[in-house]
Amino acid sequence: MHSPDAFRAVFAQAKPFAEYLQTCKVSERPNWDKVYAQVHLTADQQGVLRSFQRRVNALVISGTWCGDCVQQCPIFARFAEAFPAQGQSDTPGVDVRFIDRDEHAAFVAPFKICSGQRVPTVLWLNEDFDFISMLGDRTISRYRAMAKAQLGPSCPMPGAALPADQLTATINDWLAEFERVALICRLSGKLRQKHGD
Repeated sequence: MHSPDAFRAVFAQAKPFAEYLQTCKVSERPNWDKVYAQVHLTADQQGVLRSFQRRVNALVISGTWCGDCVQQCPIFARFAEAFPAQGQSDTPGVDVRFIDRDEHAAFVAPFKICSGQRVPTVLWLNEDFDFISMLGDRTISRYRAMAKAQLGPSCPMPGAALPADQLTATINDWLAEFERVALICRLSGKLRQKHGD
């Protein structure tokens, strides 16, 4: 596992969503834009994010070529837009950054899922860049839908449509994990002592 300093250094190099999209090939970009336009958060979902009392840093290991990334990474971007982290590193908010799996191969090597470098994989870090949690490639709703449909490919084509009900379920799955991480940060003895609360 990496040290907080290593996480901090890579996070500083990682790109916010808009900058990350600039690394897409011309043929990839329309798929990303299409899904981003489809992702909308309800007022309740935005309220959950805005209730976070600590900063949540999310470092997303991704690939612009990956269908699962196309279908899920725009969700993380919408989370960051709903409650953007601003100012000092200890102010509340959501900061989501993206790195390319292949360009950061040495850094991402320890974060394997089922012996593979799956993407997207989200690494959650607190305001001091301590590692909190990791979740990768698909949420439970996505896996349930795949199992039900008995999809063959392990990674759908980047332009593959995601049914609206699956998109909603996937947003809720990821939101629940972001909230879980936010509560870990809020209840952290280290951070409570640091903030005096």
